[in-house]
Amino acid sequence: MNNLSKLDLLSFRFRGFYPVVVDIETSGFDPKYNAILEISLITLKMDNGWLKKNETLHFHVLPFKGSRISSDALAFNGINIHTSLRGAITEIEVLKIIFKKITKDLKKNKCKKAVIVAHNASFDHSFIMEAIKRNKMEINNPFHSFVIFDTTSMCGLILGQTVLAKSCHEIGISFDSNQAHSALYDANRTAKLFCKLVNNWKIKGRWSL
Repeated sequence: MNNLSKLDLLSFRFRGFYPVVVDIETSGFDPKYNAILEISLITLKMDNGWLKKNETLHFHVLPFKGSRISSDALAFNGINIHTSLRGAITEIEVLKIIFKKITKDLKKNKCKKAVIVAHNASFDHSFIMEAIKRNKMEINNPFHSFVIFDTTSMCGLILGQTVLAKSCHEIGISFDSNQAHSALYDANRTAKLFCKLVNNWKIKGRWSL
């Protein structure tokens, strides 16, 4: 494998891992009892050694049967779960689409497992793992069961900030608070942030290739 082909493989940069930026909106804070209501994923790619955004997946999700819905959570994220205009689909339908896409990309990038990248990643990871368990889809799960890339921790170390909006402003990424708490918008900002953190690390000479 020549150097150029290595530089275009995520597996080379992330030790066989395939980072996928994720943001979810939920009906509460308990992954076992509260539902995922919206989820966005942004895949990444290497372009001659530089990390960039690639493709976006976005879904509105129907609450699973028996889930608990917090009115405070809905007021916070502004989601109306009762309108058909959301075009929401079931949890298992969403997971099947995501699994198919990520599994294909793993092979293309010669990666072993996908790793969730998120701001406060343990939250998103816990909800996704619980949804996978609830739908008995563990055997085909492309995501690592415990490894995550948390941009909150990265920003705390590198930028001295932990809030997504403040971290974006600190590194020169625009952030519209009126659009925040939408899974699609927050995933997009997080993807830009993660790419810039990784690429700046290279610019500073901490990653030679």
